[in-house]
Amino acid sequence: MAKKKAAKKAAPKAAKKAVKKAAPKKKAAKKKSARKPNPAFMKALTPSPALAAVVGSKAMPRTEVVKKVWEYIKKNKLQDSKNRRMINADANLKVVFGGKGQVSMFDMAKHLAKNLK
Repeated sequence: MAKKKAAKKAAPKAAKKAVKKAAPKKKAAKKKSARKPNPAFMKALTPSPALAAVVGSKAMPRTEVVKKVWEYIKKNKLQDSKNRRMINADANLKVVFGGKGQVSMFDMAKHLAKNLK
């Protein structure tokens, strides 16, 4: 008798598992509109004379200034070899970084903002 009860209990569990496997219907996803660039980032800013020694004196957007500073850092191998987040300042960058010899890459934007108008 015990075997018959166990067999009867096993059958409903198998049926429940089959029901759970059915995938629920998904609603159609809405199309996202194209991302618009923020006009504040595209505004041309004039670099200070100290920053102009690194990126040039021509007015350019903030994003372009950051790209040029990173090109300068990579070209002159100023990124710290042990802690890659730190930037070792040479004579030109030391003036931009407010006299600091080493600056975090996250603080770099703060120092660049002081040198852009």
